[in-house]
Amino acid sequence: MLKLAGVFFVIMIIAGVLGFVVDVAGGLAKIAFFICLIGLAGTLVMKTIGKS
Repeated sequence: MLKLAGVFFVIMIIAGVLGFVVDVAGGLAKIAFFICLIGLAGTLVMKTIGKS
């Protein structure tokens, strides 16, 4: 029974670390998305200014 508790403890530690990594990766993806969105808007503005 104690061995089973140890196995579950290790599984929960691994799940916690992976959850943290996924959370950090999600935050970085949001930041990258907004940077690309700002870059797209800037490019469209520059292209519009260049045509006139």
